[in-house]
Amino acid sequence: MPELPEVEVSRLGITPHMLGETIKSIRIHQPQLRWRVPDEVMLAEHQVICEITRRSKYLIITTAVGSIILHLGMSGNLRVIDNSVPLKKHDHIEIELENGKVLRLNDPRRFGACLWQNPNEQHATFAKLGPEPLTDDFDVEYLYEKSRNRKTAIKQFLMDNAIVVGVGNIYANESLFKAGINPKREAGKISKKRYQLLVPIVKQTLSDAITQGGTTLKDFAQTDGKPGYFAQQLLVYGRKGEPCVTCNTQLTEIRQGQRSTVYCKKCQK
Repeated sequence: MPELPEVEVSRLGITPHMLGETIKSIRIHQPQLRWRVPDEVMLAEHQVICEITRRSKYLIITTAVGSIILHLGMSGNLRVIDNSVPLKKHDHIEIELENGKVLRLNDPRRFGACLWQNPNEQHATFAKLGPEPLTDDFDVEYLYEKSRNRKTAIKQFLMDNAIVVGVGNIYANESLFKAGINPKREAGKISKKRYQLLVPIVKQTLSDAITQGGTTLKDFAQTDGKPGYFAQQLLVYGRKGEPCVTCNTQLTEIRQGQRSTVYCKKCQK
């Protein structure tokens, strides 16, 4: 599914076309996504978009009367195109602007979401989220303290949105490989010295993916329709059975929390 870098790339892609523009109309072609689209979303019609932000994997399009919250789910993508372009199959939501552009949410599996947040309120979805990984709130002291007495495997610990948001499966795999940490190790048994190595690696891995346009997955494309190309640099994810780039040992795949984990038994301890 689209992970934090892909969502951030989407935010960067739509912002130049939408920020400061007036919403002409909103069309809901399929109201039943992961949750039913609330009627309050229509309140944003005829409002100026004053801010476009991201929290975890959610995009927040803010107006004076409230905010539209979008989530791409497992297969969703956003496109900003001319309003004259015909609808594609699975184009479920359109936000048409006065400038002739339209934002379309396409989501074949319908696991995405379109929610509403009132002004000066926090949507319930955000209440239990941990810090953003690219902010100063996510540092060595924070992660080390959170890990104490935790028997959870370090990979699943990193992917827990209550601990830190947005470090999804791909980037947890990659970060742990670069840090030389076995993904099966208990989070509480990893030393502070190793967390001092891991935290900046997580930040750099996510930053690199954002810079390079997100990871190419079959369901992801940027708002201009071009795929991201960070996948060309993946060191372990999706490389089961291939040689480790460091020691040439065959990479191993296991399942953790119903997700694929690929790692090197020799390099990751």
